[in-house]
Amino acid sequence: METYSAIVLSLLIFVPLAGVVMLAFIPRSQENTIKTVTLGVASLVFILSVPMYFAYDISNPDMQFAYIANWIPNWGAYYSIGVDGLSLLLILLTTFIMPLAVIASWKSVHFHVKGFMISLLLLDAGMVGVFCARDMLLFYVFWEAMLVPMYLIIGIWGHEQRIRAAVTFFIYTMAGSLFMLVAIIYMYFQTAAVVVDGTLISNHSFAIQSFMALQLPYDTQVYLFWAFALAFMVKVPMFPFHTWLPLAHVEAPTAGSVDLAAILLKMGPYGFMRFCISFFPAVSEQYTPVIIVLALVGIIYGALVAMVQPDAKKLIAYSSVSHLGFVMLGIYSMNIQSWQGAMLIMVGHGISTSALFLMVGLLYDRRHTRLIEEFGGLWKVMPVFSVIFMVVCLSSLGLPGTNGFVGEFLVLIGSFNSSLDHARLYATIAMLGVILGAVYLLWMYQRIAFGEIKNEKNKSLKDLSLREYALLIPFVLLIFWFGVYPKTLTDKTEATMQKNLKSYKTAIENAKTTSPGNEMKKNVNNLQVK
Repeated sequence: METYSAIVLSLLIFVPLAGVVMLAFIPRSQENTIKTVTLGVASLVFILSVPMYFAYDISNPDMQFAYIANWIPNWGAYYSIGVDGLSLLLILLTTFIMPLAVIASWKSVHFHVKGFMISLLLLDAGMVGVFCARDMLLFYVFWEAMLVPMYLIIGIWGHEQRIRAAVTFFIYTMAGSLFMLVAIIYMYFQTAAVVVDGTLISNHSFAIQSFMALQLPYDTQVYLFWAFALAFMVKVPMFPFHTWLPLAHVEAPTAGSVDLAAILLKMGPYGFMRFCISFFPAVSEQYTPVIIVLALVGIIYGALVAMVQPDAKKLIAYSSVSHLGFVMLGIYSMNIQSWQGAMLIMVGHGISTSALFLMVGLLYDRRHTRLIEEFGGLWKVMPVFSVIFMVVCLSSLGLPGTNGFVGEFLVLIGSFNSSLDHARLYATIAMLGVILGAVYLLWMYQRIAFGEIKNEKNKSLKDLSLREYALLIPFVLLIFWFGVYPKTLTDKTEATMQKNLKSYKTAIENAKTTSPGNEMKKNVNNLQVK
């Protein structure tokens, strides 16, 4: 099963690439064939990913389904992939979202359909690659490879200001990534040689384990930490690096917004958990208050700005800034409850916010506007749409029984019980974000669904079609399933998280012992891992 699953993990990357090759030979005029092939490929990738969930050993905290092959051995770079508790759920989220993104684009993309579908499949391969890469050069290749298809999706198939949105997205992401690349190269040249059976293979290694084993001076670690952190903060995005996101969401086509919200935004928090905390535990501990304050600012700022947005899509975009602030608060509260909560929020946000963007996209397809004031009274003409829209809004604001509640609850409990200075103040401020989230989401729903139909154009709107039912029902089922039975998710992540948190605590204790009052720069006692 292990060998089979390792092969399947590679297929999750290479099947979409094979789909791209297939699409290249289909004439542009055969748009329905192109869409059908793309949907088939994306669906196959999802089907292939499902057995991994059941084969995953919840008692094993280490990498599973691992596979390694020669890539650039003279550089110490290998095609090395694997899955653990930090990446399993995010890979499954990626493969689940992509077929739905294809369905969402079925009638809304009217030109260069072939190029659009190729971009979606390239994005699929790159996103899975990021979450399963165990080699830093391979990780960076996948990280950057996603930039091009997402840039094209926004810049070609977006709305009026698509060029500005695409360029802003590209500049922000590329600028942050270049700092990370410099840090990766520096750390690479500090790693030990790779020797196999007494033979020198390479002088250095890109393996993640080699990077983790480095013992670098504290001052050097500070620069490296912030080089990585900047790339991940842009991707989250954290305040004040969030300004690209609302524009990108508003101008992107529906499928682009779904991929951004569901998957791309999760790469930032994943990077913090996988790399920043593992590579630089002492520096992470030192700058925990900085990260948490920025996360809290994002929670409140995102919620307040969302409350005054006239555009439904922009409102949802700013809600993502707020929700991802909760994720970062959970990660840097550094205990098992907060880490579990952060992962549940990432998965829950990927489901709920994707559904919100899809439903706003359905309204845009019918009315060609996203302005909230243009609607009202849709409950009377689109009752099924209104019910599902209500369920999704309630899940996004964290109603008990839905997927949004459990993650926020665990993050708040974890942050409240953390040994951080001012931990209870942090948790209290975050609670205000929950209240504000209810305000802007219920306000949006009330303006769209309730009241009288004042705009004559809304009286002729049709309720959901069969295609739209197929698009939305999976989201509704997962909203309630994960809300009622979150153990489905937490069991898969607990062992890895416990191991990583224990390693973090050990590294902090060792740093105190070996470099008291010096390497830890005065702040070493701020946090004890629960």
